[in-house]
Amino acid sequence: MNNTGSSVLLIYTGGTIGMKEDPETQTLRPFDFGSLMDEVPELKKFAMRIDSYTFDPLIDSSDIEPAMWKKLAEIISRNYKHYDGFVVLHGTDTMAYSASALSFMLENLGKSVIFTGSQLPVGRLRTDGKENLISAIEIAGAKTIDGKPMVPEVCVFFNSLLLRGNRCTKVDAEGFDAFRSPNLAPLAEAGIEIRYNTDLIRRQVNGVFRAHYGLDTRVSILKVHPGITSQVVEDILLGPLTRAVIIETYGCGNAPSKDWFLEIVRESVRRGKILLDVTQCLRGQVNMERYATGRALKDAGVLSGGDITTESALAKLFFLMGNTDDNEYVKECLEADLRGEMSN
Repeated sequence: MNNTGSSVLLIYTGGTIGMKEDPETQTLRPFDFGSLMDEVPELKKFAMRIDSYTFDPLIDSSDIEPAMWKKLAEIISRNYKHYDGFVVLHGTDTMAYSASALSFMLENLGKSVIFTGSQLPVGRLRTDGKENLISAIEIAGAKTIDGKPMVPEVCVFFNSLLLRGNRCTKVDAEGFDAFRSPNLAPLAEAGIEIRYNTDLIRRQVNGVFRAHYGLDTRVSILKVHPGITSQVVEDILLGPLTRAVIIETYGCGNAPSKDWFLEIVRESVRRGKILLDVTQCLRGQVNMERYATGRALKDAGVLSGGDITTESALAKLFFLMGNTDDNEYVKECLEADLRGEMSN
């Protein structure tokens, strides 16, 4: 593995990692990525070209919207032939959503798109930002012996772990170990050396790279909980402006077995809505055949999300619905693994 002569485009969307503390006012402000080598001099040791693009205005990750995903996809598509890899600096709160979305929007991806960020600004003494940034750039520029990108996927790098973007979720609001991929092992681990799990890395076989920009956001999420009322379920499952609903169920796909609940589910399906069953559990998957309550949902027309994360399920629905009005085709694709987002 080497990255000599590689070129990487660093895209700063916003977030803690790109902030610098003003020594006089003690306030945080974005640093100039044009002087990145001065801020992070360790990057000078890489024998690669590193260019940068900064969003203007910068976006707090809590304000991320699909329009930002389209802009990111457009930047990567426009520069695809000019760089060997891309690093996206992003706030942590919605990073898993953005990485999931880009994984679907970038079809036949043959280069690395690595999302990273930090819990502390780069300028702080105990920052995790420098290590995350340095390792993400190294991975984005890494090539195999035959000169191909080492990890041609959309990923998240955080705290020494490289995770598939559409498999991870944020699990800690304060610790450096902020992201986990509960149902898939890391694609790489950074220690003294970066060790790649090559058996898990997906590689483009055929097809030309292309970016998709169509997104249909008419998706709601219903989290099942004890004491949930029929009014709440009706409002979400029968909402006139909703085309699909992700139902976050208990365990391996279970929900209340009350007649009123199942009747609302059946009515929602009759109205042509797409219903996807995703487990609330951090690890494991939906198995709608295991218990009677899960089978009842399946019989009513609810689809299984397997071990997909809620973030990835949302992005997948946005993508599929944004590219077709055929709900039956969307349903077929939902239960298929398109970008490594779920286990077969």
